[in-house]
Amino acid sequence: MHATNPKVSVVMLTYNRPQFISRAIASVQQQQFADWELIVVQDGSHPETVRILSEWQQRDPRIRYFRRAQPGNIAEATNFALRQARGQYIAVLDDDDYWATADKLLRQVRFLEENPDYVACGGGAIVVDPAGSETMRYLKPQTDAQIRRRALYANPIVHSSALYRRRAAELCGLYDESLAGFQDWDFWLRLGRQGRLYNFPEYLVCYQLWEGGGSFQAQKQNTRSALRIVCRHRKAYRGFPLAFLMALLYFLFARLPAGVRKIFYQPLSRLKKIVFSGRAGS
Repeated sequence: MHATNPKVSVVMLTYNRPQFISRAIASVQQQQFADWELIVVQDGSHPETVRILSEWQQRDPRIRYFRRAQPGNIAEATNFALRQARGQYIAVLDDDDYWATADKLLRQVRFLEENPDYVACGGGAIVVDPAGSETMRYLKPQTDAQIRRRALYANPIVHSSALYRRRAAELCGLYDESLAGFQDWDFWLRLGRQGRLYNFPEYLVCYQLWEGGGSFQAQKQNTRSALRIVCRHRKAYRGFPLAFLMALLYFLFARLPAGVRKIFYQPLSRLKKIVFSGRAGS
């Protein structure tokens, strides 16, 4: 293992959610592939997060912790992390998610090493509630051709399942900081113009779906971004008319009263994952 130049840089953003971060970090530390650094970027100030990260750093020198006094959007924080990264490959893990298998990094690094025409790979997700109980699981389209057919309809790669080439990310301009939401969806579509994409037909991450998560809290911003993204990439990927209609319906849904959205958010989110992933697990 090369401490100064690890093969993989794992990027983790955190903001006022200290109750889950140790679970996420533990899933990185338990990986069979050990040549990694973990870059944790905290926006704002939460004393419990500071305490937890200080303890983890004492236990594992591969963890690098950065605090940004001025909070920004997800794209800004992610780009900040990428500029600190030293790895050839970038893995992403949200602070309220955790990796489901100990061989996750090992398999993905091997895949990208053996397939130089691919720029990124991801996998399926097990959806869990805040207590860690499974509510559903789903797979994303597997092959590059399958991914491209559905890429305008929904995010083609689960962000916390991904591993991608840092150089390819730099060439496509990193994450778009002008977008208010869905910056990862736009990122995959731009990355996909530089090379091929792949999703393992296995479940690589436990994805937490809850009302305190970013997806629910940022619905209005996300819907505006969805319309921009679909229009921006309409010539590079197929299915624009249906994709635009779906984005428009999502835009209208996000403007319903909060109480109504809370009732329907999780069922609709699960339905979307099943329909636009192409395959759902048992």
